[in-house]
Amino acid sequence: MRQIIIPTLNDMEAVALDFLKAIEKKRLVAFYGEMGAGKTTFIKAICTQLQVTDGVTSPTFSIINEYHSASDYKVFHFDFYRIKDLEEVYNLGYEDYFYSDDYCFIEWPELVEELLPEHILKVYLTVAPDGSRTLSF
Repeated sequence: MRQIIIPTLNDMEAVALDFLKAIEKKRLVAFYGEMGAGKTTFIKAICTQLQVTDGVTSPTFSIINEYHSASDYKVFHFDFYRIKDLEEVYNLGYEDYFYSDDYCFIEWPELVEELLPEHILKVYLTVAPDGSRTLSF
């Protein structure tokens, strides 16, 4: 397992670039971490590196946001925090997203674990007492 230390939230963008280089062509990524760990902030930093032209916000209430980039990438950002049952995820047509060649970044994947493909990249974001974060993948 690879680990990257993120000293402060201001370092997220630089780390996001290193992260994208490290994951190469993997585009389906599940982000695990407690509330406030920085999952959304890190996804925003990744989207900046991907030159996303849309405003990146947490899809907590919409469940999924779609973003476009200057490089013709599509990015789908999921937040399953408010999912009450898997039927909601089926109704979204999750397979169309998860098995596409587009970027899919998933927050709270543990709530839909049984639907995640085997090839998904699992990323764990933890917060240290000094406020730094550790990104493990």
